[in-house]
Formats: sequence, C-alpha cells, structure tokens
Amino acid sequence: MRLIYKSIATVCGIGYVDKGAGTAAAVAYCTILFLLAAYNSVWQPVVLAGIIIAGIWSAGALEKIWGHDNNKIVIDEVAGMMITLLFIPVKIKYIATGFLLFRFFDIIKPLGIKKAEQLPGGWGVMADDVLAGVYAHVLLRLIMASNIF
Repeated sequence: MRLIYKSIATVCGIGYVDKGAGTAAAVAYCTILFLLAAYNSVWQPVVLAGIIIAGIWSAGALEKIWGHDNNKIVIDEVAGMMITLLFIPVKIKYIATGFLLFRFFDIIKPLGIKKAEQLPGGWGVMADDVLAGVYAHVLLRLIMASNIF
C-alpha cells in the first residue's frame, strides 16, 4: 500500500527530484495540458476532484512516514496548477503566466495560504496549493480580461 501512496503523492516519482520537485511537477502538468489541448473539456473538474481526494489520502498516509508536507509530496502542486488553468484557453502565454502566478502564491503564501497549510494531515498539504491555485486563477482571469497580452 505504501507504494501506491508514494506513487500518487510523488506523481510517479517526480517528487524525488533533488531540487525544485514542486516546480517540476507544475511544469509536468503544464506540458501535459499543452500536449492534450484537444482534450481540454468539462472533464477537468472531475479529474481535479479525483486528484485532490487522492492527494489528501496519500499525503495523509505518508505523514506518518515522511512528516507533514514533505518536499517529496508534489501532487498538491499538480492540483494547484490544474485549478490555476481550469477552463483557461490552452495557449503558451496563458500557461506560462498561470505557472508564474501559481508559483508566486505557492512560494510566498500570502492571503491565508500559510494558515491553510496548517490544517491537519493531507488536508493541510493540499489546502495551501488549492488556495494558491484559486488566487492564481482569479488573477489570471483579470489579466486576460484586461487585454494586457
């Protein structure tokens, strides 16, 4: 069972990258989204919900082994990127901007994100990135509406 938890939480091993595993997981999702642009559909929220549930479950189980919010757990970054780019047109400029916004909110942790991280178990692991994704998504929508680019 531990192998399943680890495979999910590390996103098939991306979490074992020595430096920047969270960034690597976010880039991996952006790449997959771009490559599968034709499949960008109403199924995104269903897949996102599954990833959040799997993340809470696996991160909670691994907390007993690795401690709370270990750097190897990167499924939360995938969930945050998915929220950031949810129903956003699949264009390089939007993906890149969304990536930068998400990483900003995920690293700086303003506006209650740091507090969300303190929730117990897998909830805290996932909550801060979900909230960072929501903020990044809203800001990306505002940027898109302003026709800055």
